[in-house]
Amino acid sequence: MTDDSQRPIIVKRIKKSAHGHHGGAWKIAYADFVTAMMAFFLLMWLLGSTAKGDLEGIAEYFKTPLKVAMQGGSGSGDSSSVIKGGGKDLIRKDGQTQKTIDPKEKKTIDLQAAKAEFEKQELRKLQGLKEKLEKAIETNPLLKQFRNQILIDITSEGLRIQIVDEKNRPMFDLGGAHMKSYTTLVLREIGKVLNEVPNRISLSGHTDATPYFSGEKAYSNWELSSDRANSSRRELIAGGMDEGKILRVVGLASALMLDNNDPFNPINRRISLIVLNKETEDAISRGGKPLEVKKPEQASIALEAPLKEKPKETQGATAAESNKH
Repeated sequence: MTDDSQRPIIVKRIKKSAHGHHGGAWKIAYADFVTAMMAFFLLMWLLGSTAKGDLEGIAEYFKTPLKVAMQGGSGSGDSSSVIKGGGKDLIRKDGQTQKTIDPKEKKTIDLQAAKAEFEKQELRKLQGLKEKLEKAIETNPLLKQFRNQILIDITSEGLRIQIVDEKNRPMFDLGGAHMKSYTTLVLREIGKVLNEVPNRISLSGHTDATPYFSGEKAYSNWELSSDRANSSRRELIAGGMDEGKILRVVGLASALMLDNNDPFNPINRRISLIVLNKETEDAISRGGKPLEVKKPEQASIALEAPLKEKPKETQGATAAESNKH
């Protein structure tokens, strides 16, 4: 029998090999996880310490972040929060605010802006018409010889065109409404240009202060100025102007002087055409605004020459001269 104690003892050693390097990607993932958890707990803390009004404001801001800038009103900074008011100024108590415009007030502002823009455009059109008339006067041989008697300016009522008398070149027969042939041609040429614009026309006749023998009881300067205005209206229409453009024809006698210093100056005898702006046209249509309520200003340099050169007519005129208009 074999002695087992004599058997050799065999020790098996298992050699362990080192595993490969796993890298540090898990550290980045872990850092992201920790950051997310920190943000989550910070959010929970903010939610727990924020009033209901603040929460609603924050929610509304993220729904429409430009609401305050575009529509006015208030934003999320209005309510009390951890940092009063937010922004760079940490001692400010009020948050993001903007003046809220009442819908009625906003509508009024919009209407005023639209009206102002319309008036600007209308003024540009009238200025263009003025330039066109001035050019027509300079290029038309017939009108050019009367340029000192045609005064053009822009007033609060619109574009005003005045055809005035000269001592040696009156527009009408003495003391009557019969128009001189050259006045007829001038009015017809002007009528052609005025027919090209949509504006309505107001027409008024004026005389100087020389009275009739009968005074105001019979035929007077009031009738004379009215008859001359109507005579001018007929010639404008004969020249091609649409009769529907005439809004009003009036005779103002010597009530509105062009030269207040000399009521007998021939330039006070005139026909005044006004290309009305929209505001004045509406006022006249409502019967709420009289024609030429303001004192007429000196229209152009051409007006100054007659004022300086024309000798004054004496008030003590003879019986034959007292009917001179």
